[in-house]
Amino acid sequence: MSTTPSFSTVKPVHRFPHEQVHDFLKLQRAAQKITSILDLDELIEQVVHDVAGSFGCLEANIYLHDEARSEMVIAGVCGCTVNHKGHSLKIGEEGMVGYVASTLQMRYAPDVSKDPYFIACEPSIRSEVAIPLLVDNRLVGVFTASHHELDAFPSEQLRLLQALCGHVAVAVHNARQFQKERRHREKTDREADEARQIQQSLLPRSSPFIPGMVVAGVSVPAGAVGGDWYDFISLDDGRWALVLADVSGKGTAAALLMSATRGMVRSLADCCGPANVLTKLNRLMVEDFPSGRFVTMIYAVLDPGARTLTFASAGHLAPLLIDNRGARYLDSEKGLPLGLAYGEYSERAIALPPDSRLLLYSDGLTEATNPHDEEFGADRLREAAQATDACPEKLIDAVRHFANGKGLDDDATAILIKA
Repeated sequence: MSTTPSFSTVKPVHRFPHEQVHDFLKLQRAAQKITSILDLDELIEQVVHDVAGSFGCLEANIYLHDEARSEMVIAGVCGCTVNHKGHSLKIGEEGMVGYVASTLQMRYAPDVSKDPYFIACEPSIRSEVAIPLLVDNRLVGVFTASHHELDAFPSEQLRLLQALCGHVAVAVHNARQFQKERRHREKTDREADEARQIQQSLLPRSSPFIPGMVVAGVSVPAGAVGGDWYDFISLDDGRWALVLADVSGKGTAAALLMSATRGMVRSLADCCGPANVLTKLNRLMVEDFPSGRFVTMIYAVLDPGARTLTFASAGHLAPLLIDNRGARYLDSEKGLPLGLAYGEYSERAIALPPDSRLLLYSDGLTEATNPHDEEFGADRLREAAQATDACPEKLIDAVRHFANGKGLDDDATAILIKA
């Protein structure tokens, strides 16, 4: 039973000259395995140590191209006690490595004492070869191998070393790209996590204490951050402003606009009623928001003493009222979404008798789809909201169950008011 050999199983060519072609062809096949290694440090360490051992070399190194500094930097060292990782050589100016990096051609010194570019590392080195690592004729690095014998690398061995370096170049290029992408992904994940934490801090930390009422809300972004937002704002005389908004778009851009909208709403909340708040807010957003960006919003004022709720809608979905007459969506004169054009808004007042409930929600609930592309829809939402134990979390759980593993395609937010 035969197996593909590792570098360490290849016999040194100087001890078995008659088997050199056979052994180094096996070495070339074994070298193909390195292209599957995506950890750059692991890859380079394996190459320099296994090649040095297989070739009977005194020293083997891999230098990587630092394009920004026009230098070659040691990334892997085997056998050299003078130079260590991080040591650099100027391209075109220093050593055989610098020469090869500038010419993109292999350089072999059968007698290093006669080579004008050679820079000694170990005093016992007698011959050295430097081979460029190229991908699409672009410099990735330089591989060097040194031997304690004169003219230790015959032509057959140099050809096979060049073939080996072709595999090494591709593997190093792939590993560097993978490393770059992984760092970028980690940075993006950190930034997204920080943005999520900031956005979560802008949501209410707890439900408000309102005598005779229970008010609760929840918001679940489809990604790390989202454009949905809700708020509870304490007003004069025990009244509370309840806000639920949906910014157009998703992700970071929507989250930034959401944050700006939150600040404007809070600055206007104490000045007037729902319709006037939306009118003034819309004027500010038309002037400040980027073209094509908008926000839909329900802005309501809850008066627990009078047991009433007055709301205005800026292009948002109709609230769902559940009382002794059943469950029904409340019509209102919807104004345009905020930020599109100047306009005014109307408002509507409703009574909240004992045991009644009012649901405010975003389209992330009603427009959620299952694997068959069916929407959760207004009817399913109405049925779920009538359950005696209904709450915002359970409503969103019902939507997730309906999606059956597909996940939420949009941010989902709900506020439920119980009298």
